[in-house]
Amino acid sequence: MSESGSQEAAGAPNGSDSPKKLAARLPVGNQVTVVLGAQWGDEGKGKVVDLLAQDADMVCRCQGGNNAGHTVVVDSVEYDFHLLPSGIINPKVTAFIGNGVVIHLPGLFEEAEKNERKGKGLKDWEKRLIISDRAHIVFDFHQAVDGVQEQQRQEQAGKNLGTTKKGIGPVYSAKAARSGLRICDLLADFTQFSERYKVLAQQYKAMYPTLEIDIEGELVKLKDYVERIKPMVRDGVHYMYEALHGPPKKILVEGANAALLDIDFGK
Repeated sequence: MSESGSQEAAGAPNGSDSPKKLAARLPVGNQVTVVLGAQWGDEGKGKVVDLLAQDADMVCRCQGGNNAGHTVVVDSVEYDFHLLPSGIINPKVTAFIGNGVVIHLPGLFEEAEKNERKGKGLKDWEKRLIISDRAHIVFDFHQAVDGVQEQQRQEQAGKNLGTTKKGIGPVYSAKAARSGLRICDLLADFTQFSERYKVLAQQYKAMYPTLEIDIEGELVKLKDYVERIKPMVRDGVHYMYEALHGPPKKILVEGANAALLDIDFGK
């Protein structure tokens, strides 16, 4: 579906505003197009995004993690995307990973580097990727917990959910419980970040005594990512506000998963 940004006021209406004053505050020419799955996934969203991204200025991910995938073929080269917005294959596009996305940092860079080796489609990707500072981080132990939970479901109920074991469910659970850690936490005080990370890891150890967590090893890896991701990180709310209220842009929002996988309305 497509919605013109010119239909939304830049600020709240004021009773004293004349129609001309109100119109002067409206962004002109912005267009936001959202691609969502209306079934159980695998509806072909990637193909639609690939088509629309050819004419987009910005492509955004708003939710999900690296548990789903889009395949894009350019010049007979097949690129696989799980976490990066697949529209980044267009060298003119700025890609944005929003605060609703959960990010496994090793997975992000492995995906980018793997696709980079295939061809020229990801040229200068690090300069064209923006990451919201409020996005939550998927840790290795989230992925391990995902696997343990799936095994428990199989043993206790004879059936599991069939997750990809990428840690998506556990990290969203931590987000809802306000115990998760975000990109902004990683880039702030690393000592405080490490303390909170250790508390979270111990909480999972208490719930799953057989869980093996290399706390110090993962902290070393995370610290190595700090300087690499710092240039990409922005205040996501301010960044998107400026994008919507600046020069006219075509903004494409790339959905992951699908409506009928929703906790409330799906199955």
